[in-house]
Amino acid sequence: MPRDGRIGRAPTMRDVAQEAGVSKALVSIVFRGAPGASEESRREVFSAAERLGYRPNRTASLLALRRSRQLGVIVDLHNGFHAEVVDAVLSAADEARYQVVLSPWTPTHSEQAAITTAMELRCEALLLVGPELGPDVLRPLVDDVPVVSIGRALPLDHADVVRSSDAAGMAEVVDHLVGLGHRRIAHIDGGVGSMAGERREGFTARMRHHGLQAEATVVPGGRTESDGYDAARRLLELPSPPTAVAAFNDHCAVGAIDAYGSVGLRVPGDVSVTGYDDSLLAQLRAVDLTSVRQDAGDLGRRAVTAAVERLDDGRDAPVETVLTPRLVVRSTSGPPGARDAGRA
Repeated sequence: MPRDGRIGRAPTMRDVAQEAGVSKALVSIVFRGAPGASEESRREVFSAAERLGYRPNRTASLLALRRSRQLGVIVDLHNGFHAEVVDAVLSAADEARYQVVLSPWTPTHSEQAAITTAMELRCEALLLVGPELGPDVLRPLVDDVPVVSIGRALPLDHADVVRSSDAAGMAEVVDHLVGLGHRRIAHIDGGVGSMAGERREGFTARMRHHGLQAEATVVPGGRTESDGYDAARRLLELPSPPTAVAAFNDHCAVGAIDAYGSVGLRVPGDVSVTGYDDSLLAQLRAVDLTSVRQDAGDLGRRAVTAAVERLDDGRDAPVETVLTPRLVVRSTSGPPGARDAGRA
């Protein structure tokens, strides 16, 4: 960019940020007179604005002074674990004096549309819970606001990440099942998303660690009970069906349990089944599902903290926080059944 103020058009706040070598968010903080920018940063921004001949739009500046103090939360409406994360986000946002705008996505209202809605409602930052969109789609949608990805690593330069280690979680599942005596273990995966890929890779890596790669089976699945049901029925058609199944999530696991029950098999007497997320569904007494617990409350609270650090404290460098999940053992996992014990 020219250093003499001539850029062929009226300079923008983004031009000032580029000239000063800082983020657009920091430039906005400086022009609003909000806390969070050092004196050195303020001098750099004002100097860059002077070199470019930038003059803040008075109307826009007045509007910016009336901050919305809104955090947009983009969430899968049908995901129980997401609801638990949102509950923690609401509490943490209240403490930080921010309002939460829930913008859900569903099979008929896309994640992209949900993000657009949150932006139109003047959300100052976006918290994406388990985002599925790729970085190429997300980047132009969220380029102007701080972004916190909850549950998934997101390769965007300006995005913060708060997630659990899916590899560690699946390793705990496999270790638990192998420790019970299982050898033929299957994973019902979660489809094409990056989170599904990380859990799938975590499963296969841990089976390889135990020298059981030849006994590992991965079948296509998904996030819902019907996905788990269909995948389990396919597993039953194998010449040597697995004695244990590690499902992508709790809903998928419950569907698999239903499929086994439909043909008279007992869980865990004939086959063990585990889930992931330790949702409220897994904790129901009638389900009592062995599952990997991600701390939804901690994820939600840390996500709000990351957003507030960006908005109020002027933090510019992205951060990634990785939590360690833990396995909660319940009644759906046990040793291989008597008929399989010798060849499990």
